[in-house]
Amino acid sequence: MPNPTAAILIIGDEILTGRTREGNAHHLAGVLVQQGIDLRQIRVISDDAPTIVAAVREMAGAHDHLFTSGGIGPTHDDITADAVAEAFGRTIGVREDARAILAAHYAARGVEFTDARLRMARIPEGATLIDNPVSGAPGFSVENCHVMAGVPNIFQAMVAGLVPRLAGGQPLISRNWQLMVAEAAIADELRQLATDHPQVSFGSYPFVTDGRYGTNLVARATDEPALEAAYRALQAMFPEGQ
Repeated sequence: MPNPTAAILIIGDEILTGRTREGNAHHLAGVLVQQGIDLRQIRVISDDAPTIVAAVREMAGAHDHLFTSGGIGPTHDDITADAVAEAFGRTIGVREDARAILAAHYAARGVEFTDARLRMARIPEGATLIDNPVSGAPGFSVENCHVMAGVPNIFQAMVAGLVPRLAGGQPLISRNWQLMVAEAAIADELRQLATDHPQVSFGSYPFVTDGRYGTNLVARATDEPALEAAYRALQAMFPEGQ
């Protein structure tokens, strides 16, 4: 069976304006590789309700899982929960279990549970909560869409609880071989390797160090014996590497 597929939707004007450096997709991509879930797409969009609704419908419909980051906080511009509810044709409102989680979290810290904070207990109908051990406010899953916070340490904590519970496939394994040779000089040989080892994906990534051109060659596969055979062939073809 092929591995499940996934997409990541990053929501936030702060990413598109360059005010905030995006790192959540990078983190989640690494976790998904280990879980055997193949990431097919990453998209960044603005805090605009129609845009979010359209993107959620399209991406959830095209992949086994859609993971979102951002826009589920307490302020007026946190509109992701409402947009996701609309995308799946669900109602949304304050849910008692989510409200209780938040109430207990703030009471334990002696912090007032305001109406603004109560907004974070608004959950689409029929959703499953995603635990948030950092700040209390839960994320949620609606069908195959998993909605999580944008703050990196909160996002990572949610991912740690969510992803291991999802059915995965064969983890993608990779091997790296570095050459101090320009990428164009080895293109023909690399093409032949790819032809000879169809179960393995080969990538070439050029770099410059101390004024010298080099290339990182990466072999990837879910079949470990096939990968090791391809990697040995790669090393034999370019013995000057390391």
